Amino acid sequence: MAASLYIVVEGEDPGYDIFVNGQALARNEDALEQLAERLKVSPLLEFFSADENSMALLLEQGAGNPDWARHLPEPQWFSAPDGLRTVRGLIDFLAGNPAALGSDTQQVLFELREYERVLQKTAEHELHWHLAVSWR
Repeated sequence: MAASLYIVVEGEDPGYDIFVNGQALARNEDALEQLAERLKVSPLLEFFSADENSMALLLEQGAGNPDWARHLPEPQWFSAPDGLRTVRGLIDFLAGNPAALGSDTQQVLFELREYERVLQKTAEHELHWHLAVSWR
């Protein structure tokens, strides 16, 4: 089962495409967390929050416990500029160090640039966001 880190933007429909792949980011999360700490930016998973919709998707996909999902706290929302600081810090480092994550570096860079595009639009619309996880 492959995991994917995807962006959720606050509200029903932000009016722009928020699709991001996120599979390479999920696969390399440990290395990216260590890199973020070295770069003194927030690790991506600090922007994670579970909400009822993402938990419903997990349950449909056969992951998670229905009893646990009923007792979720309210989702947390984060500032798009804060997310952009992390994403751009990682992009800058990986663009200058193309072997940093081995054969996954280029795919991680591609996905980080997808994140940058979505977070830039989110900032322009003055909306908040968080990361969610799906398993396929």
